Amino acid sequence: MQVTLLHHTPLNICSNAIRTCWQSFDKSDNGGEKDRELIDRVGNKFKHASTLEHLNYNFYIKGISRALLQELARHRIASLSVKSTRYTLKELKETELIESGDLEGAGRFVKLTGNEAVDKASVAALINLQAILKSGVSNDIAKYCLPESYLTELTWSINARSLQNFISLRSDKSALWEIRELAKMLYSVLPEDHKYIFEGSIK
Repeated sequence: MQVTLLHHTPLNICSNAIRTCWQSFDKSDNGGEKDRELIDRVGNKFKHASTLEHLNYNFYIKGISRALLQELARHRIASLSVKSTRYTLKELKETELIESGDLEGAGRFVKLTGNEAVDKASVAALINLQAILKSGVSNDIAKYCLPESYLTELTWSINARSLQNFISLRSDKSALWEIRELAKMLYSVLPEDHKYIFEGSIK
């Protein structure tokens, strides 16, 4: 899995939004220590978390399973633009036949878990899918037999309030192992001066 932060809102946009409420612009230090403390106090300590919605983050996430993608869809205040299997199944179609024991070759297309029985089933599903594609079945129909382990990638945009919620829920030990890994990677690629907003969320 790879996570890249593409863009983020500067902190002073959030502090400016908070200062709008009290018209305290003259107390701003343009995203410095005073503004950082204001964001923490109002957004986190006083729980006026709607102010954190002015901070937005855009990530490129690569190498996740469709099972994880399905879990991402449960976080509604976020935008997803996902690699289209309809157009990209040709990559699998044009690849040499994958053999049942070829975990390295299969690993280009499916998320391997380390569980022998599960990984064997994923590779078998991948082999079946490849055979269907090579037989001439259209991508639109063939995609119905995609295994949940099939790899995908996306651009994901989310505001700070929703990202706090995501990291809090998905870094917990009860979350799916793959999404726990994602939550921790998202936190790790945040700008250093933004991480304090999420310190209380990471498990």
